[in-house]
Amino acid sequence: MNFSTATTLQKLENDYAVLKKNGRYTNISFNGKSISFLHGKDLEKYLSVKDWDNGYLVVDCLGTVKGVYEDYIDLSYILENLYMDPDKYLKDIKKVVIADD
Repeated sequence: MNFSTATTLQKLENDYAVLKKNGRYTNISFNGKSISFLHGKDLEKYLSVKDWDNGYLVVDCLGTVKGVYEDYIDLSYILENLYMDPDKYLKDIKKVVIADD
């Protein structure tokens, strides 16, 4: 999915969370709130979101060493460690999309 304007991105964030690699961090934005966390050094880019299950993501990634591989992100765990309420943050997310670099 290609985001050519900030307006397009804002409109999508009303329904979808946006996953993006940003240097050594992964950002997930939804409804005007963004969280960031470190990812593995091997990650070159996210390729696709295979599954979204109320805070648990299965993603395909491209790694500099591993090539294409499957990875898992538990947003509930990350949100709890950031002292955020996972149920409140995750309840309205219907889908997660990857922002193109």
